[in-house]
Amino acid sequence: MNAAGGSAERRPTKNLATNELVGRDSIEPAGNGISPSNFAISGTSKIARRRLLSIRGEPLFFANWENLVFIHYETDPQELQSCVPYDLDCYHGRAVVSLVAFTMRGMRPRFGGSLSALFFKPISTHHFLNVRTYVTHGAEPGIYFMQEWLSSRLAAWLGPCSFGLPYRFAQMNYHGNHGHVRRGKIEASAGSFHFCATVEPNDPGICAPGSLDEFLLERYTAFTQFGKCRRFFRIWHEPWRQGPAEIQIATDHLIHSTGRWWEGARCIGANYSSGVNVWMGWPHAIESIL
Repeated sequence: MNAAGGSAERRPTKNLATNELVGRDSIEPAGNGISPSNFAISGTSKIARRRLLSIRGEPLFFANWENLVFIHYETDPQELQSCVPYDLDCYHGRAVVSLVAFTMRGMRPRFGGSLSALFFKPISTHHFLNVRTYVTHGAEPGIYFMQEWLSSRLAAWLGPCSFGLPYRFAQMNYHGNHGHVRRGKIEASAGSFHFCATVEPNDPGICAPGSLDEFLLERYTAFTQFGKCRRFFRIWHEPWRQGPAEIQIATDHLIHSTGRWWEGARCIGANYSSGVNVWMGWPHAIESIL
């Protein structure tokens, strides 16, 4: 293994975990430069695309995710489950939390053309640091964001009320060195996180079927909880082209604030990807917690 904003909530959607491959075979990407017919789509990615498009009005946004560093930690499943409101999805009994550092660039709505893109420009590009784990709801695997920091104050305000995302503002600086080294510094009220990722010079490849890399990276549904409201949203992109990375952590106090899972966690590896073009779906209500 290599590794080891701003929309109204839609109507509740039934049959969340359906595996039926239905829906349109193509979508007009409104000038975003994405042509699905040009992608070498893996089985998981192909299913995710069809499932996203099976709901009328999807996707909501287009964006580019660039220079992604995935840092993976194995931790005690029982300790982690106490921090997560959905059932954990474990890899052969192993519970994993991943930190994902990246830059989102050029987010714009699918509808509205250049005018809507101009309206979204203040939040179209910013840095992220996600702390996520792997869950299921019904029979559908996905991710759950335990915490997220981003460099846009406005986007940090919009995320919780629209998508139920646990956004926090942070001062963030990501930069690279000739494409071989990626460095990140995140400074937030809860602490700091500084890392350095050295990217191996191998050609990036698609995750091997059944591998831990595939389990961790090829995820196309996010489940969220904000107050008593649970939501999900789906995304689609081509399969990750990624490779291993060597990680050095200088400061990690910020991650300690995300829960007791951290006390027994150990780093099991990292991945790097130069990025993907992404379709992002609407938020949909799952249910209210009684």
